[in-house]
Amino acid sequence: MRNQEKTTIRKVGLHKSESIYLIIRGLEVGIASGLVCVLYRFALMYAEEGLMKTLGFVKGNPTRIAMWLVLLCALGVLVSYINKWEPYAAGSGIPQTSGEIRGYFSLNWWRVIIAKFIGGTTSVFSGLSLGREGPSVQLGGMAAKGVAKATRADKTTQLRMISCGAGAGMAAAFNAPIAGTMFVLEEIHHSLDKSILCMSIVASITADYISIFFFGHETTFNYDTVTLALHHYWILVLMGVVLGFAGAAYNVTMVWAQKMFKKITKVPTPIKLALVFLVSGIVGLTFPQILCGGHSMATSLMTERPELSMLFILLFAKFIFGAFSFASGAPGGTLYPLCVLGAYIGAIFGNVAINQIGIRGGLYEEFVVIGMAGLFSSIVRAPLTGIILVFELTGDMHSLLPIATVSLISYAVANTIGTAPFYSILFEKAVENTDSPTLNTKEVEKVIQTFTIPVGSKVADKKISDIDWGKHCLIVSVERDETPITPKGDTLLKEDDTLVMLISQRHFSQDVQRICDIIKK
Repeated sequence: MRNQEKTTIRKVGLHKSESIYLIIRGLEVGIASGLVCVLYRFALMYAEEGLMKTLGFVKGNPTRIAMWLVLLCALGVLVSYINKWEPYAAGSGIPQTSGEIRGYFSLNWWRVIIAKFIGGTTSVFSGLSLGREGPSVQLGGMAAKGVAKATRADKTTQLRMISCGAGAGMAAAFNAPIAGTMFVLEEIHHSLDKSILCMSIVASITADYISIFFFGHETTFNYDTVTLALHHYWILVLMGVVLGFAGAAYNVTMVWAQKMFKKITKVPTPIKLALVFLVSGIVGLTFPQILCGGHSMATSLMTERPELSMLFILLFAKFIFGAFSFASGAPGGTLYPLCVLGAYIGAIFGNVAINQIGIRGGLYEEFVVIGMAGLFSSIVRAPLTGIILVFELTGDMHSLLPIATVSLISYAVANTIGTAPFYSILFEKAVENTDSPTLNTKEVEKVIQTFTIPVGSKVADKKISDIDWGKHCLIVSVERDETPITPKGDTLLKEDDTLVMLISQRHFSQDVQRICDIIKK
């Protein structure tokens, strides 16, 4: 244990060689996470293709339809037992990954990967409206944890690798390395940690390279850019407001659906999942456009330009079926399905603007991608990630201003309404039943954690000794303008100072939350 302690404490004084170390670790994480997520992407791609072939085979034949629906019920029972075997693999996996990083959980990395692979592939083959992007975040994090365990990394490095693996997973799923890095900083950590930034960029780029090697370099959305005139920007303001309300409503509805599903306690979980998969089968036979993550819906939106009435029907149907699928707890994500909903809202605005207001028809695709970014920002409350994500999906810098305009307005509106960010809600629900919010470990190794004092914090202009940091926390360095300062009791803290702290694993989640509360008040 002393060796483990020295390993972490030694990292505090590591400066000249730290960047090389972080790059090497980032490469390890990127390779492992990229390969796992690419394999998962292949599995879901073949599962969706198999689903469409199966629907074509059984359609019109009552006997085959009956056999297919019975098979779906059996697959629902299978998924329920997979969730029971590894509960942390249920759902999208992003809240569970955040819980691991913040010290609430200690996930079994290989069990989560196996359960996610089997459960997620089965869910997509059954047609549930779930995507690959959320699970890829968890798979990337767990692959990184596996590498950390195999290389006997200290706890600080392990948590950093899990964080960067999550970003690499998102990069591999979307082919969006910068968005993957930003997602880790903006959504998971809510702060800028230079060590995580360095490792995450390397990991995300590496994972993206692996994804490109297998799937090619084409962007998801390709279209000729047409610039929206400034005197039409009032449409974007209105669009941002509507998307802000839509994002808030989405969060409320999703949480309500999940709560209603859990209230059905008299029906055993295997039967409930069997019925969910049965409903998915019926939807597949009657309305196959809304099945799975929505990649085909996005493609048809750009190539076929459905009529306004059909846009409303597809939007409403996808939303209802998505909430139904998410509430079941089946392994699968909501990131891309929610982006598809935003794209359809954007398409509705584009259709009305072109046909009723008279703007140029070439702006239709522009409205689609703007809607995607706007709804992402209002639901997830990560506007920078949403802006960068859509930029990487389109590869078009000319859309940056309208995308940023709508994203920031929708973000502000959703915040003003007062609903919590989607993944924050899921995280709180994931940890509310945790008996003790600490790492389930007997290790005594300390974890290095950094905290940046924000502008307006009450700890600014106070001495270190004037603040109760807790008996399990130790400030080992204060970084001010890139210069490390040896902390003393009379050291005066300033805004934008970065505190480097050693925190006990046994009280990690509690102490991190308490320190965040102290410096942000």
